[in-house]
Amino acid sequence: MIAGISVALVAIPQSLAYAELAGLPAQFGLYATALPSLLAAIFVSSKYLQTGPVALTALLTFGALEALAEPFSVDYISLAALLALLVGLMRAALGLLRMGGVAYLLSEPVLMGFTTGAAILILSSQLPKVFDIAPAGDGVLQDAWQALRSPGDWQWQALAFSAMTFVLIFGGRRLHKLFPGVLCAVLIGVVISEAGDYGGSIVGELDGGFISLNFDFPWDSIGDLLLPAFAIALVGFAEPSSIARTFAAEERLPWNANREMFSQGVANLASALSGAFPVGGSFSRSSLNRLAGATSAWAGAISGAFVLLALPLTPMLETLPRAILGAIVVGAVLKLINWRGIIGLISESRPQAVVGIGTLVATLASAPRVERGVLIGVGLALSVHLFREMTVSAESEREGDTLTVTPHGVLWFASVPQVERSIRQQLAEHAEVSHVVVDLHAVSRLDYSGAASLARIVEELRAAEVRVEIVNVNPGARRGVRVFIDGLDD
Repeated sequence: MIAGISVALVAIPQSLAYAELAGLPAQFGLYATALPSLLAAIFVSSKYLQTGPVALTALLTFGALEALAEPFSVDYISLAALLALLVGLMRAALGLLRMGGVAYLLSEPVLMGFTTGAAILILSSQLPKVFDIAPAGDGVLQDAWQALRSPGDWQWQALAFSAMTFVLIFGGRRLHKLFPGVLCAVLIGVVISEAGDYGGSIVGELDGGFISLNFDFPWDSIGDLLLPAFAIALVGFAEPSSIARTFAAEERLPWNANREMFSQGVANLASALSGAFPVGGSFSRSSLNRLAGATSAWAGAISGAFVLLALPLTPMLETLPRAILGAIVVGAVLKLINWRGIIGLISESRPQAVVGIGTLVATLASAPRVERGVLIGVGLALSVHLFREMTVSAESEREGDTLTVTPHGVLWFASVPQVERSIRQQLAEHAEVSHVVVDLHAVSRLDYSGAASLARIVEELRAAEVRVEIVNVNPGARRGVRVFIDGLDD
């Protein structure tokens, strides 16, 4: 009970902020928290995972819908609900089909580059709000740069609210891990705003009513939303799966990716029927849930029920300065910017650095359609993998009339020709060689087509009266080689 209510008190202001980030009126963040948290708790695998609006999914939602309708409009809200429905159906289907393992398909460099790029975009999108400057609408990065270079337009009251929020969030953690910095910032902001007749931007009208279930979706827009929904279903699941796996590993608890995928599907279906937008697992709220002493997944249900019961009281937050919401989002996404990891890739693996940095640049360049950055990153990862698979080195050593060739890497039909060129070059340069030994101890994998290509080379060399031996074949490759090459020892 304590953990669930503690999370709910943080989730309420965070949800308002993430709804605006997604391009919806603030109150829809509460709709995306109440029933999704309540229903997901029935199916989750991790007892700590808290579901609801998160920054990354909110940004993906905005990127998917911004070109289709005017943000904050009725059409935009309907499209957001349809997007949540599609994400929910995809995740639920993947969970039922026991395909939760797709969470592992995105490589670490792709995720690192994408989350860093997305965090930069999220932070940039909130800077005009932090300074209370109306964005020109020239693009997220351009608007952020314009806000930074226009101190004369800054609203200093808004900046003071933002600074107070940062101090309470980050300074409060130094006092105690459970210090409710976000909640304190909201309460203080509302009191000061009302008492001092704050003239800056505020949240504005909040409905205050209970959720009305929505079954009216713009079905004709499904074609425009299938690809973004698939991107959100996969990329958005990376965060909750990472959270759950981390906690499970630390406490030596079992974790089921299929159940987690299904629970996140149910959460998105609930969000769609609530008329809200796609949701995911929150790292900050899940960590708070754990620190507050959650003992079962029902803590998430209690969080959702508390938000549901608090909906009639939300008009009390109408005077909340929007600068505080911007600062809340900035404080939440700073930890996603992983420059140390990006730089570490350069020293550890340059090909993977190309993937990570390429994904980062593609994400920034494709804003607001950031899901394209993920697709480009996946393409880069596959290209690097294919390049590595196609690259095989072949060391050679001569002793008398014997040539020993030792390939390193993976042998398949596209890489075997490199070994063939090495052998033929040595035979052309050294006419005395009449015996070739192909040592496969350093070959990690030899597939069927690679074995067939190697067998063809052997036959051609034997036809030229060169004796050929295949030695030191790894157990996993022996069967494929034996099918083609006579004389291989059992």
